[in-house]
Amino acid sequence: MAKKPSPRTTKGGKPAARRKAVQKKAPEATPEDLIQYYKDMLMMRRFEEKAGQMYGMGLIGGFCHLYIGQEAVVTGIQAELKDGDSILTSYRDHAHMLACDIDPKVILAELTGRSTGISKGKGGSMHMFSVEHGFYGGHGIVGAQVPIGAGLGFAHKYRGTDNVSVVYFGDGAVNQGQVYESFNMARLWNLPVIFVIENNQYAMGTSLARASSEVELFRRGESFKIEGEAVDGMDVLAVREAASRAVAKCRAGEGPVLLEMKTYRYRGHSMSDPAKYRSKEEVSKMRAEFDPIDQVKNRILDNKIMTEDELKAIDKEIKAVVSEAADFATTSPEPDPSELYTDVLVAE
Repeated sequence: MAKKPSPRTTKGGKPAARRKAVQKKAPEATPEDLIQYYKDMLMMRRFEEKAGQMYGMGLIGGFCHLYIGQEAVVTGIQAELKDGDSILTSYRDHAHMLACDIDPKVILAELTGRSTGISKGKGGSMHMFSVEHGFYGGHGIVGAQVPIGAGLGFAHKYRGTDNVSVVYFGDGAVNQGQVYESFNMARLWNLPVIFVIENNQYAMGTSLARASSEVELFRRGESFKIEGEAVDGMDVLAVREAASRAVAKCRAGEGPVLLEMKTYRYRGHSMSDPAKYRSKEEVSKMRAEFDPIDQVKNRILDNKIMTEDELKAIDKEIKAVVSEAADFATTSPEPDPSELYTDVLVAE
């Protein structure tokens, strides 16, 4: 039997490309920062766990793509953004919405197809949107958000603001032509766009090394003269530091910038994916040694900022918020049949 392909690894089992990223020492943070990042990432984790549970109970239909393991990426980048900035991503978007301070109730209500959902229960996780919060989707087509993100960057520049556009996409989208067309235009017009590749090592069930001739994804912008950086995407402080540099460049009119976040998802591509293309040992090792929430938790405990009991109290509060959101979602009514004819664009 042929040996199962896997990401390039070191003797210690770490993906080789990731090893290069973690050589950089992460910066320090204030106690307030660490506590906030812990709360933000724990909210994402508990929300996604509840979504997975509700999917298993049949309360969420269709597909459900969870972000568990990748929380440090969006948390660290969001820490450097301000009002007026825009973000957009693909269908693995629940955590990105929470990072934009969107109410977990309307997100879970959307996932369960209820009229109180952010898209009136008609979109699910692949069609969520909130201009008010600077969140421009939630896109169901792989890579389709990348040219839209470039367009938002153009809008910021055209209006003469110093706002930036952050567009997230996965390693599975990075080989698409529309991504390179976006790189070209963004560089040609010096748009304030931060292209964030969330490299979680697997495009659905295919490892990066099997699908890409160049696995150092931060180099993908070189032919367009776009500066790239590889970042330890499991460390929220390393992410924040890289985001700070990228945002400063874009606000100064020196964009675009490309960031490759070397991260890892613990669950399958979607809830229907048993993820048999990788070993349990690989997943367990990433959980045990690189979990983004545990890294912040250990910093808090090591620096005696909070006690174990105080952190458990935070967890309890967050679980209560998520539980309340689930109750709201499951007790809200389904959309009225007349909603089938609203919010529909029809060509003349």
